Amino acid sequence: MKSGIVIIGAGQAAAVAAATLRKERYTGAIKILGDESHPPYDRPPLSKHYLAGELSMAETLIRPAEFYADNDIELLTDTRVSSIDINSKQVVTESNSVYDYDKLVITTGSRARRLDLPGCQLDGIFYLRSLNDVDLIRASMGSAKKLCVIGGGYVGLEVAAVATKAGLDVTVIETQERILQRVTTPEMSDYYHNLHTERGVNIRLNQAVTGFEGQGSVQKVLCGDLSVDADIVVIGVGILPNIEIAENAGLECDNGIVVDDHGQTSNPDIYAAGDCANHPNRLLNRRLRLESVPNAIEQARVACINLLGGDLEYASIPWFWSDQYELKLQMVGFSSDGEESVVRGDKSINKFAVFHLKEGRVVAVDAVNHSKAFMLGKRLYGKSVDARLLADESIELKSFLK
Repeated sequence: MKSGIVIIGAGQAAAVAAATLRKERYTGAIKILGDESHPPYDRPPLSKHYLAGELSMAETLIRPAEFYADNDIELLTDTRVSSIDINSKQVVTESNSVYDYDKLVITTGSRARRLDLPGCQLDGIFYLRSLNDVDLIRASMGSAKKLCVIGGGYVGLEVAAVATKAGLDVTVIETQERILQRVTTPEMSDYYHNLHTERGVNIRLNQAVTGFEGQGSVQKVLCGDLSVDADIVVIGVGILPNIEIAENAGLECDNGIVVDDHGQTSNPDIYAAGDCANHPNRLLNRRLRLESVPNAIEQARVACINLLGGDLEYASIPWFWSDQYELKLQMVGFSSDGEESVVRGDKSINKFAVFHLKEGRVVAVDAVNHSKAFMLGKRLYGKSVDARLLADESIELKSFLK
């Protein structure tokens, strides 16, 4: 490999990809091209501890800044890639710099889905995706009194929890009939709805935002005839995979960059991993694009080992987490795959787990402040269990592994 390996994107998957290449004793050139000004950092804390001021910027870094130079990894920040030429095997940036590659790894991640509505250009309206986004939100929260979150997903609810604890008057606007409708069961939606309203959050369901009003800065969020006062707005209505440069290069894309179970794209010299990649999963018997740190880490590791000539399959059970107030929600699998559910623990003391079963087998677990149930739930995935016994806390969870 004369030209080396180029990694497009500088997030979690990129950091893991570069570290994996060196760990596997690859000695050629490695370049990471990232469009932000920071080294790769961890995104999950942004809407939680970093927004709350409990973490410094340095503490969000996946690796210390000096790691890249120490390992002869060239990290080029503030570098936005404009195109890939798969015939000449070159990457071109917006500043017209050209980088040759022998192998290419695309870890471009995703971006916030944006709203195009009247008044959306007003000051005080934010999206939360980057460190810089959160720095601006946090600075505005210091003088704000009323914060409106648009979108009742995990990120929006995490922001609502942080803002409520900071003393702001918080309203959440959700277009669906329940919060978290796209990602969890009605039972868990009700639980988190009650949690937030008990802490003082005003949740408005079945409301579509139609615009914003204000004099220079936002003052009202409009939902048809309804208006919500706000001097800061955080929009969290989902994310979109960054696949445009891959599409323009002629790579196969379909809700992400299409890869095989080795992380390889439709071009044999190009691999992709993380939020931007659509991959097959033998364990789940479907293709999917996952927006999670565990996926980015493991997929990037497997892809880079295979890029160097390995033969590893990427197939793992998805897992996620969300911190809201003093509660940690940990999830494995997809609750929508279940046909019945079993509650283990006590919701009234905020320590319980919901096991989701299909044909008597565990297909998902949602655990609130119950890390033991979550960890064992990962091991129970796909195993047959007696639902009646699973609900009995006098029976040790470990016994179901036998």
